[in-house]
Amino acid sequence: METGTLISRASERLGIGTLTPMQSEMARIKLPCRVLLLAPTGSGKTLAFAVAMLRGIKAGEKAIKALVLVPTRELALQVYEVVRSLAQPELKTVALYGGHKFETETKSLEAGADIVVATPGRLLDHLQRGSAGVHDVSVLVLDEYDKSLELGFLGEMRSIAGRLKNVKSLILTSATRLAEMPDFLGTAPIKCLDYATGEDAARPDVLFERVDSPSADKLETLDALLRDLQDGRVIVFVNHRDAAERVYRHLLERKFPAGLYHGGLEQDVRERALVLLANGTTPVLVSTDLASRGLDIDSVGAVVHYHLPVSEEAMTHRNGRTGRMGASGRAFAIISDTDKVPDFFPALDTYWPEGTAPVKPSPWATLHFNAGRKDKISKGDIAGFLMQKGGLGRDEVGRIDVKDHQAYAAVPADKARATTAAVAPYKVKNTRVRVTQLK
Repeated sequence: METGTLISRASERLGIGTLTPMQSEMARIKLPCRVLLLAPTGSGKTLAFAVAMLRGIKAGEKAIKALVLVPTRELALQVYEVVRSLAQPELKTVALYGGHKFETETKSLEAGADIVVATPGRLLDHLQRGSAGVHDVSVLVLDEYDKSLELGFLGEMRSIAGRLKNVKSLILTSATRLAEMPDFLGTAPIKCLDYATGEDAARPDVLFERVDSPSADKLETLDALLRDLQDGRVIVFVNHRDAAERVYRHLLERKFPAGLYHGGLEQDVRERALVLLANGTTPVLVSTDLASRGLDIDSVGAVVHYHLPVSEEAMTHRNGRTGRMGASGRAFAIISDTDKVPDFFPALDTYWPEGTAPVKPSPWATLHFNAGRKDKISKGDIAGFLMQKGGLGRDEVGRIDVKDHQAYAAVPADKARATTAAVAPYKVKNTRVRVTQLK
């Protein structure tokens, strides 16, 4: 595909006004290539590699021409959305990941796919069953490849790489450099584009502070801190799933509009938690480190280390959820007398929360539509439906997220029930759709 077309679509479809230096370099890099792209979380790596990847393939005979391997389901979905936005209508993009119906994926592959975004285990499953073929792949992207290795996908990735016989371009991305490259990448040189250090680094603007807790149980301190942070989105990081559940229940008891996110939840529940965080319905998210990488959520005002991170890398990725793409952010570490402050922590100023403000309910609620992109429903269709049939003003329709077979729309909380009742008799684009308010 032409570079100019891709840049134009990035502006029109993704709202990217100007490419960053990293994205510009990838947009003009000489192909074929073997590149390692180092850049911090939130610096726009997905768009950077997507533009380079799409420049390297052309529309034509239906076969998988480009493959993106990612470590997590959430990252698969986010990369899929970016790539799909740039590639359509000439090229078809398909996402393959655990928690998604295998039969649905197989049908999408049978209809023809030019680009596949996949987690290693799910792709290997398709390859072994014969529902996907990678013989014609010419561009391979390993996004957050270090995370994939950390999660134990080396065997799957090696097996997949062994089936790739015609790869001409290799792109790896990471926020950190590994001492050794995986052996399945071969011995040919890999050029490093380092935007993580030096003058070209995209440095997040994050103020990092400590909050002292008088008790080893930090719930009351967290409560006070969150009362001070009610004007933006906040992610509270804990180290274990059971702790996430406990903190989440406490916040619900205190009436905080909070969501929960960890690897023990079903995929659709996790996806919904991210939607409700992004659209403001639940502006507080309690999560394990699963949310520290690979999520593209705009305007997270602060992160809170309820439990101290286990490594400097974990701290960096957690803090990278805020202060993204030029915005400023704040990070707080709640520290009690029983905590051993890690050596990698910088010297921190102390923040003393007032904690006197009443808990504010969210001004937004979310409506769920049981139809989505595969049912030919678009964001514009939903916005028009809510205004024309639901009686909402243009500024009362908040963020809209459209998935394959469902969609979500944020509306004023005090109008959610009336809007749901008002639209019930009507169809969306001649399709009978059930609209319910998420509780």
